Amino acid sequence: MKQAEFDDKGSHIRWTEVPGAEPARVYVHGLGAASGVYHAHIAARPELAGRRSLFVDLPGHGISDRPAHYGYTLEDHADALAVALDAAGVAGAELIAHSMGGSVAVVLAHRRPDLVSRLVLTEANLDAFPPPTAGSSGIASYEEEEFVAGGHTRVLEKVGPVWAATMRLADPRALHRSAVGLRRGSDPIMREILEELAVERVYLQGGLSGELAGRQALEAAGVRVVTVPGAGHNVMFDDPDAFAAAVAGQV
Repeated sequence: MKQAEFDDKGSHIRWTEVPGAEPARVYVHGLGAASGVYHAHIAARPELAGRRSLFVDLPGHGISDRPAHYGYTLEDHADALAVALDAAGVAGAELIAHSMGGSVAVVLAHRRPDLVSRLVLTEANLDAFPPPTAGSSGIASYEEEEFVAGGHTRVLEKVGPVWAATMRLADPRALHRSAVGLRRGSDPIMREILEELAVERVYLQGGLSGELAGRQALEAAGVRVVTVPGAGHNVMFDDPDAFAAAVAGQV
């Protein structure tokens, strides 16, 4: 395990790493998740072997610290991720990022373009204020203290065992602030940033999730949108073959 201090109070962002060839692949999880759990089985596949791979847990999640003073906005998460990559000596990385992690990756590519050479986004949040069915909306519907006092437990019971397995590892206050920050979005908004980026961009959409809003505009801007039939929000679990092929650039 490796770590780097991401604030001025001794808080650390942590990651695990597999050595290999550059450019590195950096795996970034979604809201209430953990990178190794969602992506280690993908990085170990034969078509992806031999590349340096980092599994980073964002602040408040997994094995990283969860300071109560931290804001947990998309920009905060992106800056902490940049600290980790700088400490790891990573530049020009391929970021494989899921859901909220995709939003963080887009913001990182905007703020620190030297760190990112390619984006593979899986159902990344691109707009502010997603529909009420989104997980972040359910969390953010609580006031912060209400969520910490009991809302967190109720949400864990509601989201199902797969998401709850990693969400229970996230700090409730950090989880709430992350959800609020995700709903607020970035400035400029994530979709606008993604359309303007010059790096290679792949967007994976689970076929069970429905049509991707604004798909034509994304494709016109050079984003390769790949729909994975039969997959839902967690494409890496629902269709590992298709997911690994996208990461390897085979689709």
